[in-house]
Amino acid sequence: MSAAAFTLALDAKAALGESPVWSVREEALYFLDIKGKALHRFDPATRDHRIVPLDEETGCVGLVKGGGFVAGMRSGIYLLNAQGAVTVRLADNPENHETNRFNDGRVDPAGRLILGTLDEIKAGGTAHLYRYDRHGLKPVVDGLLTSNGVAFSPDGRFMYHSDTPRFTIWRYAYDPASGNLSDRQVFAQWQATGTDRGRPDGAAVDSEGCYWSALYEGARVRRFASDGTILAEYPLPAQCPTMVAFGGSDLRTLFVTTASAGRPAEELTALPYSGGLFAMQVDVPGRPEPLFDPEI
Repeated sequence: MSAAAFTLALDAKAALGESPVWSVREEALYFLDIKGKALHRFDPATRDHRIVPLDEETGCVGLVKGGGFVAGMRSGIYLLNAQGAVTVRLADNPENHETNRFNDGRVDPAGRLILGTLDEIKAGGTAHLYRYDRHGLKPVVDGLLTSNGVAFSPDGRFMYHSDTPRFTIWRYAYDPASGNLSDRQVFAQWQATGTDRGRPDGAAVDSEGCYWSALYEGARVRRFASDGTILAEYPLPAQCPTMVAFGGSDLRTLFVTTASAGRPAEELTALPYSGGLFAMQVDVPGRPEPLFDPEI
């Protein structure tokens, strides 16, 4: 990789920026502000920035075949139209809506939605990772605190997934034909230190199969080889990066969302663009995101 650095792409002022996804068709980036209950659209070429209010806290969005979005919201999974309005309720959130909401998720190579929940009160691992397709919502991993970091290898044969408070990323064998997981292995794991609580949040995989993870409270993005070796780290001027996504016309721009909610006043003074969208040019491109298919 050549020398690169993150710079501010958009002063989005998000409380909890999340779930960036690049639309190849529109050449625009969509991302969420979970706490702000909003869907953002940003066109890097024109600098056009639009904000669509949402009815609920929304943890993830994916692009849908034929247009619109699939969204994991607090109360369930929904289809949204291009204006962000709910059109179809696909599934209820089977967990306690008061304490658990849908969080990070991604469309798999076949067009299913793989998404997890967040145990907000960290009461003992009540969150799950789920698979949603035309057969309904099925839990596939349990005992989680904060489900995060879902991403797939370029050939679709492996899925990555993290539990953020446990500082752990797993890799599973993945069957794109069925959506079944097997052979869970620890991909990367580390411990907090007295000065560094950077832990694995949202992620993406590039076209070489390397896993890029935003380290929440770590002020950096880490790139892993497919065997879990740390290849590089890239700092950014926000303490809490939340998720990365590849975009741009050549998919060589790495975007990262960040958070400002709940951060100390002195930190926000020192890092005034916390909650912003940052970007960095990279040598290895990403891959177009699959589109959600309600018929799969």
